[in-house]
Amino acid sequence: MVRGARPESDESGERKDQLFELPPELAIDTDVARRVMVGFIRNQLRQAGFGRALLGLSGGIDSALVAYLVAEAIGPESMLCLLLPYRTSSRESVEHARLVVDNLACASDIVDISQIVDGYFGRDRELGAGGAAVREAPPLRRGNFMARARMSVLYDVSVVWGGLVVGTGNKTESLIGYSTLFGDSACAFNPIGDLYKSQVRQVAAAIGVPEEIIRKAPSADLWPGQTDEVEAGFTYPELDRLLFWMIDKRRTDDELLSMGFAPAAIARVKNMVAVSEFKRQVPPVAKLGPRTTGVDYLYPRRRPGSARP
Repeated sequence: MVRGARPESDESGERKDQLFELPPELAIDTDVARRVMVGFIRNQLRQAGFGRALLGLSGGIDSALVAYLVAEAIGPESMLCLLLPYRTSSRESVEHARLVVDNLACASDIVDISQIVDGYFGRDRELGAGGAAVREAPPLRRGNFMARARMSVLYDVSVVWGGLVVGTGNKTESLIGYSTLFGDSACAFNPIGDLYKSQVRQVAAAIGVPEEIIRKAPSADLWPGQTDEVEAGFTYPELDRLLFWMIDKRRTDDELLSMGFAPAAIARVKNMVAVSEFKRQVPPVAKLGPRTTGVDYLYPRRRPGSARP
């Protein structure tokens, strides 16, 4: 187990608070995982003909870990971190994002997306571009719009920076559909997409992400006080264990029940995975010709003749 995964004892024999909970079956070799992800980042940039990268830094553990991995892969001087708060975003989120930037000594910028979002939904008594129809939009709808606004900014800045946008979503979020299409799920490549949230915490602790970021309750910061686990109704260790045995180990419902998982939890998670499958697939194309892009016209990302000037 990594440091802090289990309670440790100090010299007096008293137990210290654990840094995070890590189910035993989800423990991985962090050195190996780190080498794989760092090599992946280098290879993806090389194949696409880029030497720089950028990402949105939310102040949460996922984007913090990606920032540390990218900095290790290509150097902090080749990475740009964008802070993209909304007017109701937690002050702590911005502070933690700045902490990562300061620790890595990388380039950064802050773009407040409030005018973009309020320009569509409106604010107070003023209507936005969406008119009266969107004035009473629920928080989730606004949150999805914010995620897409952030990605719009990232891709626009990527042109000026001359780098690829790196994804920051983890495997848990992807499997249950806890992501926004063309929002936080959009990216050129994703180094942590095969890490469950519990494993993100493990690697983050090993690589040196600040403890205050690892300890805090995960949140997409979509509205004041919002947290992932309260919204989903699961703790990440519980959810990760179920997903691991359900997806990675392909256990049947009966086998999951015999392992102690609740019938309602099994049914709910299976449904979440099933109904979000469309989010994990590239858009299908109606095949009409002899060679269809994405179907039978397939090339590596860096094919002969595609070298960038």
